[in-house]
Amino acid sequence: MIGSGIFVSPSGLLIRTGSVGMSFLIWVACGFLSLLGALAYAELGTMNTSSGAEYAYFMDAFGPMPAFLFSWVSTLVLKPSQMAIICLSFAKYAVEAFVTECDPPEIAVKVVSVMAIVIILFINCYSVNLATGVQNVFTAAKLVAILIVILGGLYKLIQGNTQHLENVFHGSTFSFGNIATAFYTGLWAYDGWNNLNYVTEEIKNPSTNLPRSIIIAIPLVTMCYVLINISYLAVMSAAEMIESEAVAVTFGNRILGVMAWLIPLSVTVSTFGSANGTLFAAGRLCFAASREGHLMNILSYVHVRRFTPAPGLIFHSIIAIAMVLSGTIDSLIDFFSFTAWIFYGGAMLALIVMRFTKPDHPRPYKVPIIIPVVVLVISLYLIVAPIIDVPQIEYLYAALFIVGGLIFYIPFVHYGVRCKIMGNHFLSL
Repeated sequence: MIGSGIFVSPSGLLIRTGSVGMSFLIWVACGFLSLLGALAYAELGTMNTSSGAEYAYFMDAFGPMPAFLFSWVSTLVLKPSQMAIICLSFAKYAVEAFVTECDPPEIAVKVVSVMAIVIILFINCYSVNLATGVQNVFTAAKLVAILIVILGGLYKLIQGNTQHLENVFHGSTFSFGNIATAFYTGLWAYDGWNNLNYVTEEIKNPSTNLPRSIIIAIPLVTMCYVLINISYLAVMSAAEMIESEAVAVTFGNRILGVMAWLIPLSVTVSTFGSANGTLFAAGRLCFAASREGHLMNILSYVHVRRFTPAPGLIFHSIIAIAMVLSGTIDSLIDFFSFTAWIFYGGAMLALIVMRFTKPDHPRPYKVPIIIPVVVLVISLYLIVAPIIDVPQIEYLYAALFIVGGLIFYIPFVHYGVRCKIMGNHFLSL
């Protein structure tokens, strides 16, 4: 769950909440919402232990069309935008390490992002073992960066550097839309709270271990995020955090002296590993969706010697590069979060619906009905509030992708139309 978000979200969260105190409330609220959502997902995951997660739940509750739409949007929007956000975060920290006198040039950040995507694409196309090895090694760098920030901040607090933690609610905003977009920024750092549902087939005794893992992990992550933000504020003011293009680099420069290079190195390695894991999963999602007849047939192919889903990996990388070139971290986070919470809310609705349509279905783990209801209501708020109060073009793009999925589904999936002009190897659904 801990990824690039904690290194890019703090500044954006301060901008959207207007104060340190409100930003802390949003961090905790995002953790609590993630916990409630994950517990509801635990019931869904123990009802249907196949590793399809939302795809399987939508199929059970609503039938094939909503399941297809989730597969479509995940493949074309969610996974590529995740990849783009993480690679932009990687590039921002990588460039910031070499450009210390001014903000990193946007063109340099985008070029480095594209280069990172191409390198990660090569790694994943070349070898499954190489891709998983990169993931295992680079995960350690994430823990190093987080440990340095927390310990460094605690050291400064012990020295009495608490002036930036006074009058913490001064300047708070209570805008209907800004609070929702602040949740987008905070929830990006928590995204992944539902990942265990993708591997429920591989979890021993999921009815016990799945909720136990959730109840332990998410509060720990929340505490970790709050401590990191306190550490930042022990070293710099809220205004300085907002002005910083890479807040962890600024933190390292002020507290580590000649060892300041450790922070950008750890963050870049960490985000590179996160991007590698995202593409690894995305390529296989694309492969599975194509195999089910939901995407072009060519995307279900694997490399003849490497046995990697090369077409799916290339397809995802092309979309991610387009997003890198056309968007910013903040705009892509809004685009991703708006779209993701449509389907997270849909999963809550699926749980509620199946309480009535499948009341006798075995539920090894069952949450109080109020939990999915609360998450569904909050999901509706997160979807509707930004459209009303702070409308952005990204929300229109997300809606168009979903409508495009419906247009695609009816002829090519529901009625089985074949596109003979392009050939069966290109499109056979």
